[in-house]
Amino acid sequence: MRMDGIPGARLPQGRLRARLESFLGMVELAGLVVIGLATTFAMAREAWKFTALGVFSITDLLLMFLYLEVLAMVVRYLKLGQLPVRFPLYIAMVSLARDLILRFNESTEFHMLALCAGVVMLACGVLILRYGQYRFPSNDDRQSGAGE
Repeated sequence: MRMDGIPGARLPQGRLRARLESFLGMVELAGLVVIGLATTFAMAREAWKFTALGVFSITDLLLMFLYLEVLAMVVRYLKLGQLPVRFPLYIAMVSLARDLILRFNESTEFHMLALCAGVVMLACGVLILRYGQYRFPSNDDRQSGAGE
């Protein structure tokens, strides 16, 4: 049974795709807002803990840095609609360094060596990405200023 003659029975593929993209864009925006608000709340709670106790350590500062990196990722994605791979690599490096500091007394030599090797590997990955971006910039990199 064909429905060609019934108005609205079948949306043209272009309009359906546009509606689906619009819906997914709204879901993406809602997710980013949730991530941004949750990160801001966690950051504020951590800052409140600093002020209430009056004591903080390097691991607390690294945690705040992680929160700032997550917020920077959200802001960058909202502004440009794209996210460099470097941001999650930075977060991973800081997370490994924080874990290394937190568990320093409990860790075995192998565990500490593995964490340090992980940080070095991630740093090498960032260097390779930056070099590739500088040496072989794409049109997107030039327009967004990512090569700077």
